[in-house]
Amino acid sequence: MVYQYLLRVNPKTASNEDYLKTYVAKHYGLDYDDITTVRVLRKSIDARQKNIAINLKVDVYVGEPAPETEYIPTHYPDVSSARQAVVVGAGPAGLFAALRLIELGVKPILIERGKDVHRRKRDIALTGTDHIVDPESNYNFGEGGAGAFSDGKLYTRSKKRGSVDKILNVLCQHGASGAILYDAHPHIGTDKLPLVIENIRKTIIRCGGEVHFDTKMTGLIISKGRVRGVETANGKTIFGDVILATGHSARDVYRYFAAYGIHIEPKGLAMGVRLEHPSHLIDQIQYHSSEGRGSYLPAAEYSFVAQVRERGVYSFCMCPGGFVVPAASDLKQVVVNGMSPANRGSRWSNSGMVVEVRPEDVMSGAIKSPYVVEPYELEEKLRIINANLSPTKIKELNAYILPVLNLQEQLERLCWLKGGQTQVAPAQRMVDFVNGKLSTNLPKTSYTPGLNSSPLRDWMPKFISQRLSEGFQTFGKNSRGFLTNEAVMIGMETRTSSPLRITRDEETLQHISIKGLYPCGEGAGYAGGIVSAAIDGERCAEALAQQLS
Repeated sequence: MVYQYLLRVNPKTASNEDYLKTYVAKHYGLDYDDITTVRVLRKSIDARQKNIAINLKVDVYVGEPAPETEYIPTHYPDVSSARQAVVVGAGPAGLFAALRLIELGVKPILIERGKDVHRRKRDIALTGTDHIVDPESNYNFGEGGAGAFSDGKLYTRSKKRGSVDKILNVLCQHGASGAILYDAHPHIGTDKLPLVIENIRKTIIRCGGEVHFDTKMTGLIISKGRVRGVETANGKTIFGDVILATGHSARDVYRYFAAYGIHIEPKGLAMGVRLEHPSHLIDQIQYHSSEGRGSYLPAAEYSFVAQVRERGVYSFCMCPGGFVVPAASDLKQVVVNGMSPANRGSRWSNSGMVVEVRPEDVMSGAIKSPYVVEPYELEEKLRIINANLSPTKIKELNAYILPVLNLQEQLERLCWLKGGQTQVAPAQRMVDFVNGKLSTNLPKTSYTPGLNSSPLRDWMPKFISQRLSEGFQTFGKNSRGFLTNEAVMIGMETRTSSPLRITRDEETLQHISIKGLYPCGEGAGYAGGIVSAAIDGERCAEALAQQLS
């Protein structure tokens, strides 16, 4: 027999299957020895009161074994001799697009500008220790995309577009913990996710697909209004319809589209800082206890949002028990992001603290960087792609299509200058920032390249800094102890999402003017995280396969 129960238990009881068996046997009149398995289906923490409760939905197997696997496996057939399609980018959107194509009988040719996930690890380590940024292999480019080394958070609200459960089951099939199937805020962990990504690649190759690293798309092959394939930097020409899943930091792709008149449009995002607290302090605040998390609770999470001067100010990509990491994708940039290992066991907890920025804010001049990139630099970025653009056209593209992207680059360059022209990041204690005071010293940090004390409010755009300051004061009132000089702000967090949208028809998911091109995932402006990008990858694969059939 299988019984299903909704339980509300203390953290110790929820921490161990044996404790759960004892609890179920006592409260539901079952014989402990007859219970073979208690399988958790849903789990969430209720930390609203001092006495923390764990809400569980469980299946209790009595007198019979539970299924061997917690996940539902997907069958992937051999497609080695099938019609092929090109997938550009091996982030979550590209990887799941390739898997879905295989399911539907199409052979994916997956190309990735960066390296495989293991070689990529070495390049990322050098960014932290030796301040070396490889423009093709970094936190943004390479197998697994930007999510591979950013905690592996799987929580999403994008449930209308596809099956979240399907994505989670596929991840489990490739090595992720079964806990992601039931946790309210599931995550894999930066230390565990690379193996899952590698196993997905092995499935693609085993089924007859191809995966090519160090293969950067330099252009589309377009004939009679239809994409026929891609050209690459190493001279390969690959033919087929194209799923474009290049990620939110592929700025060369955006500029290529702009230069060749392929329709894109500026999109809003959010920019700000990484805010790092001691993890024990966040535990004390969120769990309402001076003892913090105790022995049976995970590192505490938080989520804050406020409206300040008609723009949202909010926490983003919260990493409990994690690290702040350097996430630049080119030279002369400082960009920060966050990550957590599976056990979320570091001494620090961090989150992006960001302000909503709309295209009209930049175009109108309401927000601008005190640092101005020399005009020739922006012009040169477009000339590299197309030497025939007139100065008037370049000016028009930078003013009306690429303004948010250009602002990102300006702020990242400014951070590089303020940090000392290395990967050292400018930083300030939280209360000092609110009070407009230079921090005479900085707390210990998880950010390995190091911090340089800097008056962020003096050089950060006032549009952002004023709203952050007011938002922090609101968060401090709502959550006592959060606004503290034990916390440090690290500049800047600029890559919360894509600065542009590659427009597509929402019926066919093809580009609005070019057939055979399927803009996909976070880089195309249609997703915001691992799961939503994976869902969008599956949707684009389905649309492509339908067109082929």
